Amino acid sequence: MKCLVFGGNGFLGADLCRNLLSQGYSVRIFDRPLKNKSEIPSEVEFFEGDFINECDVDTAVKGCDIIFHLISTTIPKTSNDNPIYDVESNVVGTIMMLQLAQKNGVRKIVFTSSGGTIYGVPEAELINELHSTNPICSYGISKLAIEKYLHLFHELYGLEYTVLRLSNPYGAGQRIKAMQGVIGVFIGCALSGQEVEIWGDGSVIRDYIHVSDVSQALIKSINYAGVQRVMNVSSGQGVSLNEILDKIEDLIGKQIKRVYLEGRNVDVPVNVLDNSLAKKSLNWDIKVPLDEGVNRTIKFYSEQLN
Repeated sequence: MKCLVFGGNGFLGADLCRNLLSQGYSVRIFDRPLKNKSEIPSEVEFFEGDFINECDVDTAVKGCDIIFHLISTTIPKTSNDNPIYDVESNVVGTIMMLQLAQKNGVRKIVFTSSGGTIYGVPEAELINELHSTNPICSYGISKLAIEKYLHLFHELYGLEYTVLRLSNPYGAGQRIKAMQGVIGVFIGCALSGQEVEIWGDGSVIRDYIHVSDVSQALIKSINYAGVQRVMNVSSGQGVSLNEILDKIEDLIGKQIKRVYLEGRNVDVPVNVLDNSLAKKSLNWDIKVPLDEGVNRTIKFYSEQLN
């Protein structure tokens, strides 16, 4: 079975590809052109191109059974700055890809949606899949629109799909100089002696999940044939930004200088996802608890920086 991973050279995509290979799947990556392809495993086919270029995407899709759609051209913080670009590059690009998938006989699409943004301000302590969806950023609206188009193509053409609404993945390989992925960014700052900037007072609560647990949920989605097509994938545990920093300080053994900035209007105060549906439907569970995952991530970046 051949799997095509859109965004396969990113943080989550790279981990997924390694796990797919280890479980005997044939893997093809579609991503932006790379200057250095040395880190791409020799067993992987690498197709480079533009996600909104029909010819590029059509070439990549041909001959594939499963598509993992991990590409996003925006992040929550910046998506409201240019909603037109967000829609054109993500929603329109995905619709084109779905048309090409249907034309080329792709069996199934597995899409990584955003459990952190599509629900908006929470109405419950633990958010399940029936919670209302009122995103407060364009990023979340685009993710939700893609979910709806996946359902449309299933109804019209029988194209199978599974949507995994992820919480906040973290782990080795995440960019430590970026505008999202706070655990990686915090660890990078801590190990290099830089101050950590925090939006708000640090009380914002999020749900963090190790990248390896996300990869296993994605892979289990390949052969899942149940009726539940939209599922939260998360740890189910809420932790504040200040608590994350406390954990990192304890593990590296030194204090981190914290700078608190004005809060952002795209950040809801609490977001913790109920993962019970995914556990039951996919026969999946969390294998890496937060303390262990953060410790692994610190060790990885300590070796990198040394």
